[in-house]
Amino acid sequence: MRVLAIDTALEACAAAVLDTEHGRMASESLPMVRGHAEALIPLIERVMGQADMAFSALDRIAVTTGPGSFTGLRVGIAAARGIALAAGKPAVGLTTLATYAAPYIAADDKTAVAVAIDARHRHVYLQVFGAGGRTLVPPRIASAADAARMSAVGVVRVVGTGATLLADAWPARETQPAVVDDLRSPDIVWLGRLAVAATETATGPKPLYLRAPDAQPQDAARLPRR
Repeated sequence: MRVLAIDTALEACAAAVLDTEHGRMASESLPMVRGHAEALIPLIERVMGQADMAFSALDRIAVTTGPGSFTGLRVGIAAARGIALAAGKPAVGLTTLATYAAPYIAADDKTAVAVAIDARHRHVYLQVFGAGGRTLVPPRIASAADAARMSAVGVVRVVGTGATLLADAWPARETQPAVVDDLRSPDIVWLGRLAVAATETATGPKPLYLRAPDAQPQDAARLPRR
């Protein structure tokens, strides 16, 4: 299977091409907090060129669906859906949480993984995976203290942009995290690997926000209709 993977959810603009049939791969990840919209398409073109692959040769396009930056998610999902439409290929979405957890579960599927993404104001987006990748705590937003209590399920590895925040709030009486890895973005290659086994949906990828946007329309400021 040939997969183009795209990630603009957090602090990187990344793309990868995986060809599982021939064992080939090309990838690039640019650290950035802003500017994903301007960087993404040239980056995709470079990666496709490195892979020496036409868009028509792809079998599917994968993209991280969040949680993450509202703007970043829209950029990546729009690009994935646009490329899929133009190439006549399916697009699949995978959560940022699952993509973060994938390499840790692959390395050791018996030790729990708590993925924490900084949601600001001492809150995190959280998902906890147990043995075999089974979900123990489904995706949610919670205060760091509440998330730490939910994540304290024995020996746990804590990963993501909110990993340090979660570890600092860890209950003193519980077993402390075995690993605290505050990676600023998930591994784009693992997004591609997850996409190979992902289930296609009729609606395509949709953003997983987990909370309402900070900017809300102001009803009081609306002009009356005539």
